[in-house]
Amino acid sequence: MEIKPAVLYRDDVINKLTTENLPTADINATLDDFFVATEDNQVIGIAGLEVYGNYGLLRSVAVVKEWRGKGVAAELLNRIEAVAGERGLEAIYLLTETAKDYFEGKGYEHVARMDIPEAVKASSEFTHVCQESATAMQKSL
Repeated sequence: MEIKPAVLYRDDVINKLTTENLPTADINATLDDFFVATEDNQVIGIAGLEVYGNYGLLRSVAVVKEWRGKGVAAELLNRIEAVAGERGLEAIYLLTETAKDYFEGKGYEHVARMDIPEAVKASSEFTHVCQESATAMQKSL
């Protein structure tokens, strides 16, 4: 498995996210700070980071069904967290409907939406993409 910048895999990324019922309409056209995990040049996982001032927003973590439970998401998350650390970000935030237990196991904690920095709350993810019922989480870096 290799972790690569997602820019060369745009169509695959959009197709995989659509299959997983994850939003795609607001994703940056160049897929800046998105990464893919590949095996035999096939996309098997995706994760992205959006930067808002001193904070990051984790986006679109998805692994194809056949590769779940094999550490793909963990490798992608490690890459995202490394990039965030290199950029000097203070924390990473996320919204999840289905994976709160997974992220808790990776050191993310529940956070009230009102405690999230305004720049992150102004993102499309918070303002109209994810439902209010999604769990908000953060990890300090």
